[in-house]
Amino acid sequence: MALNRDAVIEEALNLLNEVGAEGVSLRSLANRLGVKPPTLYWHVKNKASLINEMAEHIIQPMVHDLRQRSIDEPWQEWLVDVFHQLRQTMFSYTDGARVVAGAHFSRAISDLMETAVRTLLTAGVSLRESRLIVLTATHFTLGHVIEEQTPPDEEMTKAFDMERFQKDHPTITAAIEEYFNSGHTADDLFEDGLRLIIWRR
Repeated sequence: MALNRDAVIEEALNLLNEVGAEGVSLRSLANRLGVKPPTLYWHVKNKASLINEMAEHIIQPMVHDLRQRSIDEPWQEWLVDVFHQLRQTMFSYTDGARVVAGAHFSRAISDLMETAVRTLLTAGVSLRESRLIVLTATHFTLGHVIEEQTPPDEEMTKAFDMERFQKDHPTITAAIEEYFNSGHTADDLFEDGLRLIIWRR
């Protein structure tokens, strides 16, 4: 395999899927590629640069294929669909949301937000409100998927005193039971939270 930037990032994503974000380092990546770590510096300057490029490869295809809002479609429904796509895209990689959240200079995320804000503007939403809605929905989606992709520690789960929790937090317990006992799923929880952000104006 010829060592170029794309090959380095592709192998980094393979490593991510195998060991998660914690296990991705320039040293471990160099070992997989059969080169010394300094060789990677020709392609990625440091781990922050690596994470940024990984996020680009995860998000860019989704942004490239993003559909335009149809003229008779409520902008809220279009935006809900966009963030569902973002969630599913990050789900396609182990710890995908952690990688995307850690990419502070992602062109793809900036392109996504540019398209979303511009779409809201054309629908008559003010510039300020458009940015705040898109930014808040982005943060919600990243945080939500990070939690979904971070399973609780097994030992802590076994030691958790559910009976004590329910006794000390009756209102939270009642709210959780009311939601999920009525047939709602984890997907519904994301949908409802997203709609609360986007539709509440």
